[in-house]
Amino acid sequence: MSRKLIAILRGISPPEAVAAAAVLIEAGIDRIEVPLNSPDPFDSIAAMAAAHGRAALIGAGTVLSLADVARVAEAGGRLVVSPNCDTAVIAATKAAGMQSWPGVLTPTECFAALGAGADGLKIFPASLLGPDGLRAIRAVLPAGCQVYAVGGAGPENFAAWIAASADGFGIGSAIYKPGMTTADIAARARDIVAAYDAATGGARA
Repeated sequence: MSRKLIAILRGISPPEAVAAAAVLIEAGIDRIEVPLNSPDPFDSIAAMAAAHGRAALIGAGTVLSLADVARVAEAGGRLVVSPNCDTAVIAATKAAGMQSWPGVLTPTECFAALGAGADGLKIFPASLLGPDGLRAIRAVLPAGCQVYAVGGAGPENFAAWIAASADGFGIGSAIYKPGMTTADIAARARDIVAAYDAATGGARA
């Protein structure tokens, strides 16, 4: 059973990728994305998938095109996260057998994403909607719909988001910034996991 946390490794490079994934998994975070505006992202995804693909759900973020979807699949990724709601990207992701988590902010985008087959919704940037906004949108979403808050959600406010019905979180700069050591990543990951467990009472899925 894994925590509903996605580590967003924006800016990571292939030589760092495998070791970074290892310490994240050890700390208890087994959902990992490499944004495609990172250096040689498909090489990082391929390396992590080869080394840790059985232990973690590994894939890409900032996926904007059908060509990107195809390359993530070729690299062995199983997770596709986007900052926007592009129904063609969602459909292609599902056709390739990968999980689709598009970025949404309005009810219209939420229902378009779900209608195209998205596995869950990434509220982005979550700081613009806020917990109160999520609570209002949740009232009309289908039962069981998974919603992750990304951009403005972190250890300091996990509890507020969970109270507003957030299922999980994507964590970026709070867990990784270019130039950080593996020890830095491990320490931050442990702190985030501890905060998440405290806010959820240890609930996983």
